[in-house]
Amino acid sequence: MTSVPQDYRLPGGGAEISALPKISLHDHLDGGLRTETIIELGLRAGLDLPDLDPAELRSWFKRQANSDSLVEYLKTFELTIAVMQSAENLSRVAREFVQDLGRDGVIWGEVRWAPEQHLRAGLTLDQAVEAVQAGIEDGIDEVRHTTGHRIRVGQLLSAMRQNGDGLEIAELAVRHRNKGVAGFDIAGPEAGFPAKNLQPAFDYLAEHFMPRTVHAGEADGLDSIRGALFDGRALRLGHGVRIAEDIVVDREDAESTYVALGRLSQWVKDREIALELSPTSNLDTNAIAQWGDELVDHPFDLLYQLGFRVTVNTDNRLMSATTLSRELFLLAETFDYDLGDLESFQLNAAAASFLPLEEREELADQIIDGFEGA
Repeated sequence: MTSVPQDYRLPGGGAEISALPKISLHDHLDGGLRTETIIELGLRAGLDLPDLDPAELRSWFKRQANSDSLVEYLKTFELTIAVMQSAENLSRVAREFVQDLGRDGVIWGEVRWAPEQHLRAGLTLDQAVEAVQAGIEDGIDEVRHTTGHRIRVGQLLSAMRQNGDGLEIAELAVRHRNKGVAGFDIAGPEAGFPAKNLQPAFDYLAEHFMPRTVHAGEADGLDSIRGALFDGRALRLGHGVRIAEDIVVDREDAESTYVALGRLSQWVKDREIALELSPTSNLDTNAIAQWGDELVDHPFDLLYQLGFRVTVNTDNRLMSATTLSRELFLLAETFDYDLGDLESFQLNAAAASFLPLEEREELADQIIDGFEGA
């Protein structure tokens, strides 16, 4: 059983957002399971599940995630990870993940996950990566054969920042770079676990020219972002929303607000370092608490208006009860964005994707063609 994305349209009866070509850069595999699958696999494994009704289980995840705390938010993953410990289950979850992205109009998706969390039943790191890749490829084929939609997906391998220097995962990513892995990430508790702790991994990745993104500026502030850029040499910032702490309102008048950028935010803007913003998730985890607790308070629009390379993402579709189309709809509704704005977000994502230049340009052409026909 699968859930069909809602028919989100631009306010005023505009274009159907789910039909538009989209790019997903920040989407966790263990945060995008179908509740029907969790129940089936969980019962088979003898797990104590919060609820056996798919709809009620979805509600449970949303309640747990909407806790105003990243630490509490991360606890929901204990259940999803528990059903992702065999090659068969990993492949199934990855296949369904791709199918769900395809139905939402995604043409390029980067799915991040931490192989080190999926070894309890005896899989090796390489076997886990191979299982996920098999599921991705099956999902791509099924989407194409059943709908005609063409989607591509690459893996981002995450090292858990609290578990060591990350070198083994960096080596794993490089080992599989021509077999489905597009890049590297670090995830897990941000505060107290700076990027410099994983310096051996980042040095190895730089030596092998492996793309990397770093979770930063979500549960910690500017020092975390600074470390991601200069210790991790990140090409993108996972969330990065708290870069807005380095932007100060200088003065306001009846028509405009004038701001001053600090050196760090100016660097991120000038270097066009992509921000993997996830609006609903940022609300769920209290990442924007200093600005407010509603979407209108999110600094997304400020960053966009100032010319930062903002991208729109879901982070964890299950926990935040969302899709990429829904995130775009909510932003359009809140900030009065039009089709051109949504196209800009997708072109930003295309430019920031971990693909060769020529393939990024092809993505941009697909986006432009798709939006022109909307």
